[in-house]
Amino acid sequence: MAFSISAIATSLTRFSSLRNSHLNFKGIARVVSNSKSITKNPSPSRKRRCIRMASTTSAEHKLTAPFGSWNSPITAELVSGAEKRLGGTAVDAHGRLILLESRPAESGRSVLVKESGKAGEELIDITPKEFSVRTVAQEYGGGAFQIFGDTVIFSNYKDQRLYKQSISSDSSPLPITPDYGAPAVCYADGVFDSRFNRFITVREDRRDSSLNPITTIVAIDLRDNSIQEPKVLVAVNDFYAFPRLDPKGERLAWIEWSHPNMPWDKSELWVGYISENGDICKRTCVAGCDPNLLESPTEPKWSSEGELFFVTDRKSGFWNIHRWTEGIESSNDVVAVYSLDAEFARPLWIFGMNSYEFLQRHGEKELIACSYRQKGRSYIGILDDVQSSLSLFDTPFTDITNITSGTGFFYVEGASAVHPLSVAKVTLDDHKSKVVDFKIIWSSSPDSLEYKSYFSLPELIEFPTEVPGQNAYAYFYPPFNPIYQASQEERPPLLLKSHGGPTSEARGILNLSIQYWTSRGWAFVDVNYGGSTGYGREYRERLLGSWGIVDVNDCCSCARFLVESGKVDGDRLCITGGSAGGYTTLAALAFRETFKAGASLYGVADLSLLREETHKFESHYIDNLVGGESDYFEKSPINFVDKFSCPIILFQGLEDKVVPPVQSRKIYQALKEKGLPVALVEYEGEQHGFRKAENIKFTLEQQMLFFARLVGHFKVADEITPIKIDNFD
Repeated sequence: MAFSISAIATSLTRFSSLRNSHLNFKGIARVVSNSKSITKNPSPSRKRRCIRMASTTSAEHKLTAPFGSWNSPITAELVSGAEKRLGGTAVDAHGRLILLESRPAESGRSVLVKESGKAGEELIDITPKEFSVRTVAQEYGGGAFQIFGDTVIFSNYKDQRLYKQSISSDSSPLPITPDYGAPAVCYADGVFDSRFNRFITVREDRRDSSLNPITTIVAIDLRDNSIQEPKVLVAVNDFYAFPRLDPKGERLAWIEWSHPNMPWDKSELWVGYISENGDICKRTCVAGCDPNLLESPTEPKWSSEGELFFVTDRKSGFWNIHRWTEGIESSNDVVAVYSLDAEFARPLWIFGMNSYEFLQRHGEKELIACSYRQKGRSYIGILDDVQSSLSLFDTPFTDITNITSGTGFFYVEGASAVHPLSVAKVTLDDHKSKVVDFKIIWSSSPDSLEYKSYFSLPELIEFPTEVPGQNAYAYFYPPFNPIYQASQEERPPLLLKSHGGPTSEARGILNLSIQYWTSRGWAFVDVNYGGSTGYGREYRERLLGSWGIVDVNDCCSCARFLVESGKVDGDRLCITGGSAGGYTTLAALAFRETFKAGASLYGVADLSLLREETHKFESHYIDNLVGGESDYFEKSPINFVDKFSCPIILFQGLEDKVVPPVQSRKIYQALKEKGLPVALVEYEGEQHGFRKAENIKFTLEQQMLFFARLVGHFKVADEITPIKIDNFD
């Protein structure tokens, strides 16, 4: 849509990243330059002085100021530019770490980098500046690159084609998939097939329909530089993931599932046998096909001996590692390698997850480096498949996602309350029984430890829900600043976050955007309402048919629990959330009276409209969550605007295909007409979630100022120019 200058002066604010439009460029220059000029960040030396002073300030010498008004060196600019995203790790033929990082300072461009091979030297960029390594398969992407020896195959964001590039030379990437004239075909989660010199990957074809693309597993010929149409190996079902070849290239394992299921509801693990001409000649279902056994297998992986391992939640309801032994005829044996009421995998929102990895064999033993999640914490260790024993290691990480195996070591992606998302190299002793070296190789925010004296450490809390005898969980961050304190009579305002998904999980790790709030005197709580992952299938399924009820009730129960515990001010409760968390935010404000204001980031206001317009991956997801047809009306905040009674600020990316912009615009217009204080900020060039540093910064600052002006009744220390709030300014 056209962008008018008048939009800047209203609460319907839009940013554009386009530089070829003189009008849009003026709009950005005006807003962004204002943001920069009014945010007075101390110089590095001044920051260091602040931190040194903080470390020596005793409680009796602290400055007394109202909660929310404290000054902090953890600025929105620091938050937006400091934290890079991680898109996966791998190891090349020389044992060097290869990883994919997304850079907010480069408008979210994703770049492959590698270890230099020399101690102390920084990682080296592999990806040329005109490329960005990212796939939009299933919108959420993942699995955007694969390493084989000294070669990388990656998906380029702009055209979604696959390219082949040498890691060890400065050669330019060469395309290996056809140019269809538009980024209508995308790929993810591939594996090299050395037997036929080809690349096997998941393909999502949107040429006929963007809302209902065709997903298949295809093979791409790598024998010469000619570009050919990929060969379809596996088709017919709605979705595929994790194509994995056995060591001899004779069998291909994969995960598939169909509507209306999500992969964590019910999926199937298949093995196909590859003929002499490279086709799948026959197949067998390993797990997920027994109608009497509900399970969701994931992450298949072949051992060096050709045994198939995978993770499934059969019988126990917890994702545990299993092994398949191929039997005669159809007699297949699946056994649990190790049973524990804990999650050894995560829900398949993105491609390319790697929760466990094989180490070198020790005689008859298959040693597996793995991690699991139990009661809000991750653990890592070595699993012995023969003895069915698990030996845990002590590491600084309390939250672990992916594991990548090297020679004599392995890499882990992890974090903790004081460590941002990082990649560490873990070296074990000869017996593989203990860690002898733990070294962080990459950090999403390497300068964050400079602000350690300002960090609020999360407290895992368990609180009662509205269902008698049933509890839920959250991470509570009390306000903390080494220089400031509030009066003993005052209780802090609370910002409650409802995570997205909703089949996802809040994790108690260092997040500078949370510290931005707590270091200014806000309490912050990140809720794992019923339906969250990390606590098993039964907890996850609390939300089935009850989205908009269980999540809302649990968020309200958590806020009341903190008020009754004397930790927060019951008159200054605010709620925020993105995507599904944005829906929970709007539903809580429409159907409950717990919170005094809210911020919805690309949230859902109209469930029926979401069902009509959202992408294929989630097109039936909400059917399971919402319930029947009447529930679509009764649980949609847009249909009950008369029940809203407090201020709301909305943020939306204009290229969002998961929750289209019409959702935010409809609720904004309705609330404006009702007369409630409301503001809408739209970002051109942003999709589902904000990747550009300037937009991340603006969103954080405007939330803070919005809540301070309408609920907090205090003056923020930062100089931030407010946007116009309808029915207030």
